[in-house]
Amino acid sequence: MNKCLSYSKLGIDIKKIKGIHDKIHRKILPTFDRNVTDIGQHYASLIKIGGKLIALHCDGVGTKVLIAQILKNYRTIGIDCIAMNVNDLICIGAKPISFLDYIALERVNKQMINEIFIGLRKGAKEARVSIIGGEMAIMPDMIKGINGNGFDLVGFAIGFLDKKELITGDKMRAGDLIIGLRSSGIHSNGLTLARKVFFGDKIDRYKIRKKRKILEELIKPTKIYVKPILALLKNCKVNALAHITGGAFSKLRRLGKRSDLGFYLDNLFEPQPIFKLIQKYGKLSQREMYRTFNMGTGFLVILPKEELKKTMSVLQKFDLQSRIVGKVIKEKKVILKSGSKEIVLEEW
Repeated sequence: MNKCLSYSKLGIDIKKIKGIHDKIHRKILPTFDRNVTDIGQHYASLIKIGGKLIALHCDGVGTKVLIAQILKNYRTIGIDCIAMNVNDLICIGAKPISFLDYIALERVNKQMINEIFIGLRKGAKEARVSIIGGEMAIMPDMIKGINGNGFDLVGFAIGFLDKKELITGDKMRAGDLIIGLRSSGIHSNGLTLARKVFFGDKIDRYKIRKKRKILEELIKPTKIYVKPILALLKNCKVNALAHITGGAFSKLRRLGKRSDLGFYLDNLFEPQPIFKLIQKYGKLSQREMYRTFNMGTGFLVILPKEELKKTMSVLQKFDLQSRIVGKVIKEKKVILKSGSKEIVLEEW
């Protein structure tokens, strides 16, 4: 494509969305009772039942469903749905235990449904959660997809934790280390922008055939980080956790606002080739890329320096790359060091 793209130009303005979220929060606040211990401003919401905190999260896979429809490959999209929910639950220290799914279909397609559940089952096994139910709706008047194979997939996950196990980022201190965990690729955010970069407004057979390898890269399932993170929480002191999804590294402001601190990222993983292609053909700036995509680093663990050795020892037991990618700073900013240049991704 020969013009510069951005999420805001495609009608997805992060600042406007944040403003809408704030307004919604003010409207629903009067519904809260004494059992609500968190007001939805973190990665998951919390309620108190007896002596336990119950963590709740609802999320979908966005326009990644369109990539599945183009390829007629639905075997991994369920993994994404599980991942997008459980990866957020663990950010507050919760242990995911169960999952509900909601599937809306343009028409009954037995093969599609079967393959979606193959992915859900595989993701649930990796995340150690039970799929306890869900809902399936056939809505041809509402769901319109590619070649009649339209569908949407949403999940609802439940976890639990003790109050003393709750992680919000308020215990962070300047000088804390930031450990990055490698992503498996684009995961499940930024697909709207990626599709526009590679396919424009029209996806025809010629483009699909010519760019099939790119489509196969875009459909790679989201990494599930439950096992390594729960192992860390059991054995190490962790001050904050961040799942890098929509808004990418700009969303670290969630944690920064709770501690009046910021983040300096100077050693993130080398982005996978797919990100370099998106940036090249979309003519996107570094700032736009790191505010939209995970860029190769899918999860962050923030901890005191003295916990580093123990932390890396635990992570080595799992099949994923990890390393120090930055530190916590006193400035209320998310700063990315790219080469010799420092880029402010977010400030508050």
